[in-house]
Amino acid sequence: MNYWVSVTFRAIPLVMAALCLGFGIEVWTAADQPGNLVAGRVVTFLAAICVCLFCTAAVIIRQLIHRFNAVDKVVYPTLGYLTALGTATYGVVLASQGSSSGTDPDYIAGHVVLGLGLISGCVATVATASLKFSLIPVNSAKPKENHEPPDEAYPRGLGLGLVAVPVVLALTAWTIAAVNLALAGTPSRFTVGHVVAGLAMICTSLIALVVSIVRQVRNSYLPRHRVMWPWVVIAMGTLNIVWGIVLLVLDRSPAYQTPGLVMIGLGLVCFSILSKVGLLALVWRRTFPLANRVPLIPVLTALTCLYLAAFTFQAAVTDPNVFVAARVLTGLGAICFSLYSIVSILESGTSGSG
Repeated sequence: MNYWVSVTFRAIPLVMAALCLGFGIEVWTAADQPGNLVAGRVVTFLAAICVCLFCTAAVIIRQLIHRFNAVDKVVYPTLGYLTALGTATYGVVLASQGSSSGTDPDYIAGHVVLGLGLISGCVATVATASLKFSLIPVNSAKPKENHEPPDEAYPRGLGLGLVAVPVVLALTAWTIAAVNLALAGTPSRFTVGHVVAGLAMICTSLIALVVSIVRQVRNSYLPRHRVMWPWVVIAMGTLNIVWGIVLLVLDRSPAYQTPGLVMIGLGLVCFSILSKVGLLALVWRRTFPLANRVPLIPVLTALTCLYLAAFTFQAAVTDPNVFVAARVLTGLGAICFSLYSIVSILESGTSGSG
């Protein structure tokens, strides 16, 4: 990989983080209204996911350009986990200050920011699992019947530990969603239950990515995994989008509109993750001629998010109930585009095009 190309790919998630941070703070401080407080906080902390994606990009790229060192092995995973921890902590504190009655902005924003912290923790684990990324193309070139883990791979116990992290984080998100949906007697709980369920689906999709990386690093990626894990992500993305559409179609109250639109955006993020999980499956021990087209998937999902946000911004002129959704969809578009850089790096490192 060309050095300046590598700089560009590392810069993309940082630029997206800066855009989320700047736009989020602008919305957050524009007015002391519930919509501004919820949308501003959520978009601001979407930057945390971008930072963790930058850590993943840096870990992989520095291996591809042969500049990976002992400091990198510590700095990038640590930055990712600290970012995730800070985001989740702020979410917990904010949610604890709010009330589940009515449409309390602290309760809603706090739980959603906590969910973003859980996703950031999953992405930080992707970065940590990628510390041995250079072994993936080496293992992929071995005979199909060879499933012996290389000496340089991390031990089986560590691999299981890495997989356990997103599993625990996803279960946490699902639990929060289930509790709020079971007690969804107020708009706050209704919104939190649905949106956090969408965030839990992203965490579940990231389990598939971590498992794929861990197994390929340990040379234990089997034919059934090539089918199983991409379909897990497809199921999560489809469920998110269909769930969101159902909420919009039902539209029994204004509280249905924001979670409906946001869940569609979260489904698009799942399909952006699919490009990574699918690429790892498609190029494992075989040649996939269209591998360099896979990075177009997150570009398309990013554009879809942004166009949906544009229409929602226009709708918000006369319908304030979609004010929050318009801003959040813009931030989700930035997440999708950040994933474009990761998929491009994976394509360069695994398909032999780098």
